[in-house]
Amino acid sequence: MLRYSKPIASRIGAVRSIYTTVLESDINITKNGKVNLSVGTGGRSSRNGYTVTVFGAAGFLGRYVTSKLARHGTTTVVPFRNDMKKRFLKVQGDLGVVNFVEFDSRNLQSVQDSVAHSDVVINCIGADYNTKNFSMADVNIAIAERITQATKDANVPRLIHVSSYNANPKSESVFYATKGIGEQVVKSIYPEATIVRPAPMYGREDNLLNYLGPKIKMWTPNRNAKLVYPTHVLDVARGIEAMTFDDSTAGKTFELYHPEQLSFAEIRQLIHGITEDYSEVGPYTYRFGDHVIPLQLAKFIAELKQVVFWKQTNPDQIQRHLIDQQIDFSAKTFADLGIHDTTVLADVIFSYVKQWRHPLISEKGAPTPKELAKLREYESPITP
Repeated sequence: MLRYSKPIASRIGAVRSIYTTVLESDINITKNGKVNLSVGTGGRSSRNGYTVTVFGAAGFLGRYVTSKLARHGTTTVVPFRNDMKKRFLKVQGDLGVVNFVEFDSRNLQSVQDSVAHSDVVINCIGADYNTKNFSMADVNIAIAERITQATKDANVPRLIHVSSYNANPKSESVFYATKGIGEQVVKSIYPEATIVRPAPMYGREDNLLNYLGPKIKMWTPNRNAKLVYPTHVLDVARGIEAMTFDDSTAGKTFELYHPEQLSFAEIRQLIHGITEDYSEVGPYTYRFGDHVIPLQLAKFIAELKQVVFWKQTNPDQIQRHLIDQQIDFSAKTFADLGIHDTTVLADVIFSYVKQWRHPLISEKGAPTPKELAKLREYESPITP
């Protein structure tokens, strides 16, 4: 984006974000020549002139992306399906900042209406399990294709597509394969799309700590030996926020991960160091409760669990236990966005897992520096 302005001294005290240059610009010109005028000091009651559509805004990552955009006056369009699940997004910004559009992924007109007036479209929609209405292919490929085509038809200058780590059309995991094919479809329609591959994300509503933490014991194909580079959801949201207002990221692929490798078993040990839950199931305690089960048997049990209507461990999730996170070192990272202070899991894990503490120690405070140092022994930096 071309920016014609000088910093305004009166904006001292304004919230500084990754897109400070936008906040300090009176006039911003998008890639397709649209002129956006900013008003205010850059805070919650200001307007920076941009309109951004966030698909999947009620999801785990989408809610934080929406919050970071709306709190600085970005007019944010939120397509929604369930009225009850989007209400909390209204307060993410000032009056009139967060706007809702009813959306049905199979209704092309509703998709087109959602992107019609936007400067940037961010697609955070994704699914790692099948439902009775949508398969993983429906969500990760077909919906991504419709959103991308509508974005192109509306002449929206920027598209940011959130994929996944390990996205690979040839993967043994259906989720990774559909995410890889989804990337190819998006690029074939909109070559200038920015592709984002987040590592496994942790946070308040995540599928990482909430999957590994509450269980007293786990039966897996590999004793939770899967290796990942977990990253904080707020860091990923910061990265997407930066891409939204930086046209130099168009057409590039970003792998967003924290440079410390942990296995699922080590994350379980980190959690156990805080919860101190010594409950037993038969002769097995929480700490020593991760056991090996044949892959096909684990998948069969997971398939039986799909009979119930609420989300349960699925067969593809079992398959993903055997696939370590692979880093594409040719892709851009947090550092290319100017983000060098990403969160260390051990520094914040207490706030996310303290609710699982044993009742006898529920009033115990956060770990001491010595205890934190012990927790960090499980972490190891990666080398390209």
